[in-house]
This record gives sequence, structure tokens and C-alpha cells, in this order.
Amino acid sequence: MQTIQWKTGTAYDFFVSLVVLHQPAAFGLRPSWAAGVRQRISTPKREFLERIQSFSGVPLSWLSGLPEPGDASTALQAIASLASHERLSNLTLNVETKVEVKNCLERIARRGSWQDGDLIVLKEHYRLRDATLNPESLNNLVTAWSEPVKSGELILAALQDYYQVFFAEEEIRIRPALYAGLERGQELASRMSIEAMIEELSHGIRFTPLDSTLEFTLAPSYWSSPLIFYARLKPGKMLLLFGARSVFESIVPGAGPPPQLVSALKALADPTRLRILHFLVDQPLSSTELARLLRLRLPTVIHHLRLLRLAGLVQITVGETEKRYAARLEILNGIQQTLGKFIRNEE
Repeated sequence: MQTIQWKTGTAYDFFVSLVVLHQPAAFGLRPSWAAGVRQRISTPKREFLERIQSFSGVPLSWLSGLPEPGDASTALQAIASLASHERLSNLTLNVETKVEVKNCLERIARRGSWQDGDLIVLKEHYRLRDATLNPESLNNLVTAWSEPVKSGELILAALQDYYQVFFAEEEIRIRPALYAGLERGQELASRMSIEAMIEELSHGIRFTPLDSTLEFTLAPSYWSSPLIFYARLKPGKMLLLFGARSVFESIVPGAGPPPQLVSALKALADPTRLRILHFLVDQPLSSTELARLLRLRLPTVIHHLRLLRLAGLVQITVGETEKRYAARLEILNGIQQTLGKFIRNEE
């Protein structure tokens, strides 16, 4: 029997916000505003965080084990309690990290240096958001692991600085939205199947097969909207962060037009993305199949699909070996309504 465990806590958004601030365009956030937030962090710590963010994501596996109340202070205390040399592995690796990667990084940490063979292994096996690391990110990775104690000390100091200059105030602002998101999720769960509820909360993500995942942990996230972060923690258990921010609300207070509306209008203004939607109306397709139909390079197609996903215009089915995309034409009506409400200044 499938079960759901609900969690709420600002620790998730503490780490998600770092990902968003370092990749603002991928989340529909104005880069200049994100740069302004990062500039509040002292220079050495800011530069270190930028290097770490180039090869790491949200440590969902580690966050899932935090005690209540699961806020940013709880996370910082837990990080401080770790030995310095353990912080890199806890905060940048997860249960899905390949054994080859873990063994290679541990060898680098023991030696205090890396070899050409290490770079070959990491190039082949290390994945961040389903993509290989570029040369700069790969260099940042091996440099950090060659000095695990120093890197662990800098991680804690940089995260403490970020909390003090920005997130301590931000978590007060987003807490009401997290509680509202939790209530909405629980209400949907009371009248929907788990599959339908996840698709609704994630704005179009389907996981298949779900029968093998017996226990779900769901937590609302303000900063990830409208995208999601998820991880299979172990066989039979999945953690999923779902968006808790309204489409009429921006990460940046008083930012004007709803970001999802702007993302949708930009997405629809591109001829290649219109062609992608045209193909996806007929049948679900993988990115590889779309690349073949469009006669475009796969990375180009993936870029366009991400922008369509950010706008909520495509549905994704996550299978065991690939992702398949389908058009969400019903969202077009919502875009029209949202545009009309914004122009008429309606809530």
C-alpha cells in the first residue's frame, strides 16, 4: 500500500534558493536581482559558494533526515555537528551517486590531489541535473575534494553567512506560503490518487512506474515553483518537493507580472518551441526523438524543453530509462486568463 508522509520546513528552501540564485534564468528569475542577493555574501565565501554550486544541487537525501522543525537553523546546526571532512559528501552526494564517483572522490580526498584517470572517471559518470560537468565545474569538483577539511570548513562558513545576510529574513516571508502549500497538498490527497495528486502539485510531472515506490515524502517549497526537486532516497521511498508559490506571486516581492506568465509568453514567442508543441500534441516524445524530428542538436532541444517546462506547457513522464514529453494545451487557456487578470489588475 502506498503511503504519504508530509513535511514542512524552510531547510529545503534554504538549499533550493541557492540553486535558483546561481541559475536564475533556468527558474525565470531576473539575473540582476539574483546577482544582487549573492553580492551580500562576503567575497571569499561568495566565490566559494559559486564554485560549490557549479557541481552540486539540493542535498535531498541529507535533508530528509533532519529533525523537526526542519528549518534553516536546524540544518546549519546539523552541518556544524558533522566533522569538517564529512560535509562535502553529505551535502554534495546522494544515494543515487554512482559507486564509481564516490570511490574516485574518496581517492582524491585521501591523496590530496587528482590524476588524469580520475578526471576520465568523473567525466563519464558524474551527472548534475542529467548533464555532464563542463571543464570548469569538473575542476571545481576535484579541487574541493582534494582539500576536504578546508572545503568542509568553508561550506559551513559560507552557508552561515548566506543565512545571516539574506535567508533569515526570507524564511519569515515564505513560511505562510509553505503552510498553505501543505494544506493544499493534503486536501488534494484526500480526493485524488497519488499519481494524479503528484501531477497536479508538480504542474505536469508523472512518475512511472509508481508501484515500486511505496512511501512518499512530500514537502512544499516556495523557491522551486513551478519546477520540482525529487530523489529516490532508497528502494521503496521517494522525496518530492512541490511548488507552494502561486502563479500570481513572484520570488521577488513587488516584481510586477507573474513570472510564469512572462515565461509562457516568452516560450510561445519562439518558432522552435512552437514546433515542439506541435509535435507533442500528437504523441508523447523523448528529447532524442524530438531532436531527430527537428533536426537539431540534443542539447538545443533540451534547452527548449526546459523553457517550455518552466512555462508549464509540457507534461513530463519520468520512466526508468527516459523522460517523455507531452503538450499541456489546457494551460494555454490559463495563460490567457492570467494575462487578462494582470492587465485588469484583478486578484
